[in-house]
Amino acid sequence: MDILGKARKLESTIARKLDSAARELMGSGAHEPIEIVNLIVEAVEHEVQSSGRGRRVFPFNRIAVSVLAPSRGARARLEAILEGEPPLHQRIVERLRAARCHVEDVAVGVVYVGRPQKVWPHPDFHVEFYREPPSPLRGFGAQGHVSVATETTEVSSNRIELTVLLGTAEQTTYSLAADRIDLGRSVEVRDRRHRLIRMNHVAFIERGGEVNQSVSRRHAHIAYDSHSGHYRLHDDGSVHGTGVVRNGRTIAVPAGSHGVRLRSGDEVVLGDARVRVTLSS
Repeated sequence: MDILGKARKLESTIARKLDSAARELMGSGAHEPIEIVNLIVEAVEHEVQSSGRGRRVFPFNRIAVSVLAPSRGARARLEAILEGEPPLHQRIVERLRAARCHVEDVAVGVVYVGRPQKVWPHPDFHVEFYREPPSPLRGFGAQGHVSVATETTEVSSNRIELTVLLGTAEQTTYSLAADRIDLGRSVEVRDRRHRLIRMNHVAFIERGGEVNQSVSRRHAHIAYDSHSGHYRLHDDGSVHGTGVVRNGRTIAVPAGSHGVRLRSGDEVVLGDARVRVTLSS
């Protein structure tokens, strides 16, 4: 067997062992990917509420889903269902409509994490719901509600890959497709009364040394503009600042500004941490 063949055999053996360890970590009663998807959709439907006179409404326009994927194999199996046909966004909209619910424009973001958080009510996934002001790029329907548009589904074809270069995050590489991507320290950010105020998609771990401590919990976010097809980086009032390194030059991103458009190959500066940007073509 040549060296390449031996390397492939070793890689296959390691992958099998990692998958086995992942199954043990998730428990013998772990759900199959399709079951997890159905549970996520049911969790969304549970948030539907009556608005009077027989009407039902889903009060949120942004859903952030974190899914446990402790190995590359586990993630691949989940992605095949969550991003396949129909994708999670479509499943959610169809379920809400089947529940006779008026559906506003709902953005769905999915993040894969290596281990569950203690606050997760379900060991395989966690769902957070948000309501944000409508974008001026989106039209309003006759009754003043934002209609279900195609922008959310278009985002899925414009993925952004974020690779951590300096600092320690929950993952080394994140592949995301969402209208807004939050970056900061810790997955969940809570106020003094322990109320959840934010969930970071790119999360630097709390005890990761001086580099991680320079990253604020609510440091920055990346916004996707479906009209232009661009991603822009915004500072969220961080302590140690946000910037973009491009061609050896650092571009500052002041809090409250219009942000900086990101290009493939840029390095996002979060305090002392750095994250490389790769955009899909």
